[in-house]
Amino acid sequence: MNHNAKHPWLLAALLAASLPALAAVTAEEAAKLKSTLTPVGAEKVGNKAGTIPAWDGGLSKAPAAYRNGDVRPDPFAADKPLLSISAKNMAEHADKLTDGVQALMKKHPDFRIDVYPTRRSAAMPQFVYDNTFQNATRAKTVDAGHGVEGAYGGIPFPIPKDGYEAIWNHRLAWRGGNYTMPVRVWVVTADGKRNMASGGVQTINQAFYDKAGSVDKFDGFYSFGKFVANAPGSKAGEAILAHEGINASAPRGLWQYLVGQRRVRKAPSVAYDTPDSVTSGIGLFDEAFNLFGPIDKHDLKLVGKKEIYIPYNNNRAAAAKVDDLVTPGTLNPAQVRWELHRVWEVEATLAAGKRHVVPKRKYYIDEDSWQIVLFDGWDAKGQLWRTNYSLMLTAPDIPAVTSFVLWGGYDMQTGAYYLNMASNELPKQYEVKEPIPRAFFSPESLSSEGGR
Repeated sequence: MNHNAKHPWLLAALLAASLPALAAVTAEEAAKLKSTLTPVGAEKVGNKAGTIPAWDGGLSKAPAAYRNGDVRPDPFAADKPLLSISAKNMAEHADKLTDGVQALMKKHPDFRIDVYPTRRSAAMPQFVYDNTFQNATRAKTVDAGHGVEGAYGGIPFPIPKDGYEAIWNHRLAWRGGNYTMPVRVWVVTADGKRNMASGGVQTINQAFYDKAGSVDKFDGFYSFGKFVANAPGSKAGEAILAHEGINASAPRGLWQYLVGQRRVRKAPSVAYDTPDSVTSGIGLFDEAFNLFGPIDKHDLKLVGKKEIYIPYNNNRAAAAKVDDLVTPGTLNPAQVRWELHRVWEVEATLAAGKRHVVPKRKYYIDEDSWQIVLFDGWDAKGQLWRTNYSLMLTAPDIPAVTSFVLWGGYDMQTGAYYLNMASNELPKQYEVKEPIPRAFFSPESLSSEGGR
């Protein structure tokens, strides 16, 4: 018997080791980041139709009265919708609508998207731009595309050559470095009943962007995240801790504290297609934050770039009353802003010999921020099953545009949906912090903070 056939993981490792690491771009290609491309690789010019403007540096100045952690005002409050699209006229705009958005329109006659003028508000600090330029000629994928080497403090692949690089750009996108926020998770059943599935405090340390670090000092753990639940009462005290590694030399770590067990345990099941308990099982764990944990059960293909309508600059939705935003059937269309943007499309298809309840997905990644804004998932019968979104918050005080708030998903087969990381009506919103000590993200801290 072939020994490797008994250990498919060994075969995969040997195969990965035999594959050459993909090379970075040439210095000549990287020079475009200082001419025709933005500092992170988006097209600097607008589109030919004039419906997408040129990038002019984005928004990087907050209102004078703004204080860190306040609810951010809508920088484009005076804008009016250019058009509305629903099931009645979707055929006229089908080339700019994802499969999931079209399916929502067919399923819900009252659902529409209000399209506003495109505002390319994405901006990042200069040190992120400087590191992105360095990464362009030194970063490379390893571990058969599921790891990275040679990147630090910026977008790793501003001129991506394949789907793996584009997905890594999302994982390592700039979102403010260190931040915390009180959040609630809302679920809406098929019959329109809304419930709070979870509430708590989410804290994230993007160690990859530590200004005191460098590519030589980087230990490979690019992000640390902790969620401690405080509501509802049945979940208060539960906690999840994640250490995300950039390649095989920094393996991912997951821990969970469950009140009933009163101890911290490793949680390898918090991954892939395990139903996400934080969303009462409507979402899957690898759908969290639009992509959470490994996706090595899928092969990734970079389809290309296209113009589609996506949720963007949704500061108004982030400030809305829960009653006004989370409505039966879908989010309230009157509260959600959509704009025309260029996105990268990455198609994920089930790899040979792997199993996953969602064998096919299409991810749509904003060219300006490198974050997944929309994605769709199909079941084993080829039926569209899931469509997920992020409403994208603009934070000129950081500066950043982030997809890590107000994200969620629709189950197209059951009719249920959820909204996660919503700070609506809570005292703080996405508060940037000074560097957070690693000890805060240790399993020991999880026990003392989460326990009851």
